Amino acid sequence: MKLELPEDRKLVHTIVVPIRWGDMDAMGHVNNTLYFRYMEIARLDWFFALGLPANPQGQGPVIANAFCNFLRQFEYPGEVLVRTYVGQVGRSSFDTYHEMARSDAPGQVCANGGATVVWVDFPLQKSVALPDGLRARLG
Repeated sequence: MKLELPEDRKLVHTIVVPIRWGDMDAMGHVNNTLYFRYMEIARLDWFFALGLPANPQGQGPVIANAFCNFLRQFEYPGEVLVRTYVGQVGRSSFDTYHEMARSDAPGQVCANGGATVVWVDFPLQKSVALPDGLRARLG
């Protein structure tokens, strides 16, 4: 099953992530689990750029679901260009999407995926409305 990225998404962040030797598996390509790590690195870098550091005593983001479509292999050495997009924004959640390409071939998408991010009050262990400042930036 392949999940499509929506056309109505907004580019919010770009980062280049180095492929490490240890990212490869016995088949000589980057292991499929690392694609999720690359998306996580991009998402966290974007959150920190927005001034949203982790705050386990307050409120913050958690992932409700995640998916990845594997289109082409990544191999070492190289770098992954990860583009992060925002899609639908709800009361307490928003959808993120990622396109991953080699930095030396940015027009050739090797994988894409996404995740639903839910804003949570950690002490109460329940979802809460997105902060107004964040909602404005998600636009």
